[in-house]
Parts: sequence; C-alpha cells; structure tokens
Amino acid sequence: MASRIFLLLRPISLMGLCAIGLNAQVWEVVTSGADSNLRAISAGSLDGTVLGKPVVWAAGSNGTVLVSQDEGKRWKRLTVKGGEQLDFRGIVAFDGSTAYVMASGEGEKSRIYKTSNEGADWELLYSDARKEFFLDAIACLSEKECYALGDPIEGKFVVLRTQDGRRWEALPADDLPPALPKEGAFAAGNSCLAIDRGGGIYFVTGGPAARVFHSADAGRTWKTVEVPLAKGNESSGAFSVAVDSKTIVVVGGNYREPGNSDSAAAYSQDGGATWRVAEGHPGGFRSGVAMFDHSFNVAVGTNGTDMSMDSGAHWKPTEPVALNALTPDSIHGMWGAGPKGTVARFHDPVQHEIQRRTPREGTEATVAKTEASHVR
Repeated sequence: MASRIFLLLRPISLMGLCAIGLNAQVWEVVTSGADSNLRAISAGSLDGTVLGKPVVWAAGSNGTVLVSQDEGKRWKRLTVKGGEQLDFRGIVAFDGSTAYVMASGEGEKSRIYKTSNEGADWELLYSDARKEFFLDAIACLSEKECYALGDPIEGKFVVLRTQDGRRWEALPADDLPPALPKEGAFAAGNSCLAIDRGGGIYFVTGGPAARVFHSADAGRTWKTVEVPLAKGNESSGAFSVAVDSKTIVVVGGNYREPGNSDSAAAYSQDGGATWRVAEGHPGGFRSGVAMFDHSFNVAVGTNGTDMSMDSGAHWKPTEPVALNALTPDSIHGMWGAGPKGTVARFHDPVQHEIQRRTPREGTEATVAKTEASHVR
C-alpha cells in the first residue's frame, strides 16, 4: 500500500498461567545490535528431522540474513549476492541448508531467492519489473509448495505459487475478488499470509477496510469478510493472521500509533463466518501473531508482546520486548525478531517458573537473559 511499513513448546494450561501470573520471563533476547530492522524469522533443524539440532534464520533491512546453528549463541551474517541493499521481509527455512528469502520493494526490488547450500549461494527465482509489484509475505507447506502475496496490480492482489520449489507463477487474477481503492497488505512481519495443508489460503489487508481473503481450494475460489479492526487510513488494518482449524486470530491496528490498543485484535471460532473484537485488548499495535492448539496465542509489536489463553478473546502483556515478527514452530521453538537486529527466544512460562522455583539436578534455577552476542 502507499505506506510500505515497515519449542518444543509444552502446552500451557490456563490454570497454570493464572497461578504464576504473566510476570515470569518468557522472552530471552539472544542477540541484538545489528544494523538491521529484522522483519522475518524461521526455525527448523539442521538435518530437517524432528529430533535434529535447531537452526534459526532471520532476515531484515540492509540485505541482512542471519543464521544460528546453536540456539542463538552465535550468529553468522550471510550475503545474498545482488541483494546487499534489499529489504528482506520474509524468510522460510527447512533445515540448515535450504531456505527461501523474500525482499519487499517497488518493482524489481521485490524478489524471491533460494539457497540450498547453507546460504553460500542464493538463486534469484522470481521478480517483476512493473513498478506496482510489491511483495508482502511468503509461506510454505514444504520446500516444493509455497505461496507469496503481493499488493494489488490492476485492482487484484497478486498471489504467487510454486509447486516444484523453483518455478513461480501467479494464480489467475480473474479468480480473485477485487481490491478496494487504496487497499493493500502489510509487509510488517511476514504473517499477513497463512496457508494450511487442506488447501486453505488466508491473507489480511488494511487501508479503507480490514479484510480477510480466504480460499478453501488452493486459490480456485475466494471469499472475503471484513473484520472489526482499526481501518480508514493507509497505516491501519489487519497485519497478521493465524489459523488453526475453525479458530482464526487477526491482529493489527495503526502502526503510527503503536500504543493505541483499540481495535488491535479480533477472532473467529467458526472458520471466519462471524468475528468479534478482542474483549481484552493487546497492549497496542501488533504486527505478528502465532497460534498453538486453538487457544494459546502470542502477539508481538514494537511496544511489547502479549499472550492469549482463550483463542484471542483476552490478551495479557509479557515483557516489553520490541519485536516485529515471530515463528510458530511447535517442534523447534518459538522465536521473535525485531528492530536493531534483535532476536529473542520464547520460553514456556509455566515450565520456566517450575524450573526457577524448584531447580532439578543438572539444570539451572533460572533462565537468565544472555548478553548480546556478536553478529559476524
């Protein structure tokens, strides 16, 4: 749109969370200080298996792509040849070798690259010279099946797809609902687009209206619905969507008013047929949301983060860590990325409190924040 703004996780019971409150440290900042506003983060394992050693990738402004193979202790800065000045706002990693990175910008500055050798080389897979072309997010089901979302061209949003991990093509524009005047998606945290294994595609928009676009059949047919979020100008709307079966949670607000919590979150429990604004607001504008087991949600923004234990109906703050994006990964942990090269790891607050109060043999009593590590 006109303003291009910027775990193994154990189930957390509502009873347990209420017992300890929300004051326990859940975010551990593992690195910061890099000259980049990080907008995307992805986690996997080095060998691509469930039990493999974790690997974390992050991307952001000034052509920045970072990777850590030791759970955030050390970070390596990678070079995308030809993309040193690009604004990387999307990344999806599968293991220690293979990842996609997406750049946002007008025309040919919006690009999709892929590496298959740990970031030593990056192949440019897609770009478009048209000035109106602007990519907002990328999401994948596998290395071969991925989608990317772009702002409207000639009145229709651009939805790209690859089915072989190399060739990208646009879904037929005739099948997409028309965009409203000045409507667009936000390249804020690589989460305005979500996909599921049943062929479902979801993306959210802002500007004159905050809307959810949904296709249940891999893009052949579409429906749209307006959601009760902030709207009416180019800085407002829905920024991020998370889906789990019939539960859908959307967050956003007005990024020019980061502390304004009015109409910053909404939720549906019937697959998007009906929507409600969150009764307990998050702490302000939120650019990213992740969902676990229908009920447990985490939302991030530049003025802090929040958790919800009831499918997005009520939100409570955690530490005031400034983050733009997070990766929901139930196997390899949840991670957040934000301004000034910040990467933070999310800790299950119930398990953290148990370890803090009753240290077990071979474990430390607390999980302390680490000092900022060097980015090479």
